[in-house]
Amino acid sequence: MNDISVDTPYSSGVSRIDIEKALIAAGRDLGALQLTDLALVEDFHTMGRIATGALAELARPTPESRVLDAGSGIGGTARFVADTYGCRVTAVDLTEDYCETARWLNTLVGLEDRIVVQQGDVTDLPFATGSFDVVFSQHVQMNIPDKNALYREVHRVLDTAGLLAIWDITVAEDAVADYPLPWADRPDQSHLLTPAALRAVLERSGFALEHWDDLTDQAATIMRMVLTAPPNPVGLQVFVPNFAEKIEHLTQALSDGRLRAIRAIAVK
Repeated sequence: MNDISVDTPYSSGVSRIDIEKALIAAGRDLGALQLTDLALVEDFHTMGRIATGALAELARPTPESRVLDAGSGIGGTARFVADTYGCRVTAVDLTEDYCETARWLNTLVGLEDRIVVQQGDVTDLPFATGSFDVVFSQHVQMNIPDKNALYREVHRVLDTAGLLAIWDITVAEDAVADYPLPWADRPDQSHLLTPAALRAVLERSGFALEHWDDLTDQAATIMRMVLTAPPNPVGLQVFVPNFAEKIEHLTQALSDGRLRAIRAIAVK
């Protein structure tokens, strides 16, 4: 498996170095790091840890659940779920830089025995059929042109009655967002669906929708608060290039409705 193409907004190759510098500059003790020390830097999606916690509550993992974080980035969701629910989590991301950073952070907070990080393609998952009970997917599909392959693969690796927990961005009909955005520097790097099209591809892949929430207004309100707050010294801006402009464009598009924030639970 090769690292993700350089023609993306991801994989600067120095995410660990940048985060380590920020933690030290903020006075964090790397030998006694707590999960709360990472709360504002590890959840690379709209509404951050608030969204992760709310989605996990809907997904209801147990200590016995076999959990996959598909498109895991630097591992924030995997760490939160493993720590909060006591289950074992497999984290998959295409970007080896992010995978290496996730492994390092897992070790720093003492979760390396509960989380396995593997580089892989979410449209061609390296797992046997029925391997997982819960799959998390947060802000992943917007980078993937072949949605059918993504959700067919997730459906395949879920066990009977397994569920897919989604927190994602969609686009309003005929709307055009401003770039750069957190997941794309240019329009050709972004592959957004309308909410209706996302529902359709999930159902076509064999899922039944248990929950479907449009949280655009809530997301816009929280992101406006983020924009006006002083930047945290250990926030996403430490490893996401041009973060301020990207988050401003995202917040504006959520506020005027061009982009829609969708939370869903889909059951096999």
